[in-house]
Amino acid sequence: MAGGSGPQAMPGIGWAAAYRLRLKRRRLLLRALRARRQLSALQDRTAAIRPGAVLGFSVLRNEALRLPYFLEHYRALGVDHFLVVDNGSDDGSDAYLAGQPDVSLWQTGASYHNSRFGLDWLGWLLMRYGHGHWCLTADADELLVYSGWESHPLQDLTGWLDAQGRAGFGALMLDLFPDGPLGAQDCKPGQNPLEVLGWFDAGPYRARRQLPRGNLWVQGGTRERVFFADSPDRSPTLNKIPLVRWNRRWAYTNSTHALLPRRLNALYSGPGGAEPSGVLLHTKFLPEIVAKSAIEKQRGQHFHAPQKFSGYYDQLTAAPCLWHEGAQRYSGTCQLEALGLMTPLPW
Repeated sequence: MAGGSGPQAMPGIGWAAAYRLRLKRRRLLLRALRARRQLSALQDRTAAIRPGAVLGFSVLRNEALRLPYFLEHYRALGVDHFLVVDNGSDDGSDAYLAGQPDVSLWQTGASYHNSRFGLDWLGWLLMRYGHGHWCLTADADELLVYSGWESHPLQDLTGWLDAQGRAGFGALMLDLFPDGPLGAQDCKPGQNPLEVLGWFDAGPYRARRQLPRGNLWVQGGTRERVFFADSPDRSPTLNKIPLVRWNRRWAYTNSTHALLPRRLNALYSGPGGAEPSGVLLHTKFLPEIVAKSAIEKQRGQHFHAPQKFSGYYDQLTAAPCLWHEGAQRYSGTCQLEALGLMTPLPW
């Protein structure tokens, strides 16, 4: 792995801890059932979902800039139908999504923070529509790539995972950034964000397991280097398990970073691990990030304790330059494999 600690084994727990996790999972499922009342269907095209379809799930707000390419990328990847929750967009995102023939759209004005950052809403949609399907859950600023994705769509990947008896596929969230100050670039709706954000940090990354869930915790990379160097324990979690053959009894516990039952967290052990994995190219740092950061600081919806991260938003609003001499220019998945940030697949 490029400049970091190695993969982490899955620790065991006792029966009492296992029982408490079962109770927690049931509480999360109950929350999802209750959260369905906060959702209003704007366009319900779920009758078009066929057996074996690969489904995409997302919660978003004001992503009009990213949405055209987001949908283009995941359609090319093999997503058959998108199930999206719009959380109060006022930039036309809802109207745009409502006009897409392969999108089912729900709206809510309820609190993103109080819905476990959208997980309660997604939990209901996954429970109701995702059972038995391969489900890809991603934010609008995340683009999944894996070995050979350009010629091997998700149907090839999920077929191989099924043959291996694997219920999911993990990924490192890799921050991409421009070579100048944030906000100084130009990006148009529908443009490939990689044309604007061409650089990344190859490391260092570190990984450890947490008890009792056995969930992985990968930290490091760009945001830690720039924004959390003095408090690395508060830097973002970078591991995700975004692709899962869903079961209605399962639940995400913290974004797509961790799941219950706990055995699902063993599907990914981080950069350098042996388990099949890809990368989520994180396009957070498009030019709009500067204005959006000021708005999100006021909204206070994105952290458990928003007041502790006001300095983070202030730094983003100041339009820093994230590029440095050690940055690497993104050239494709072969590069990421060579760096140990994802694993090769058998094609």
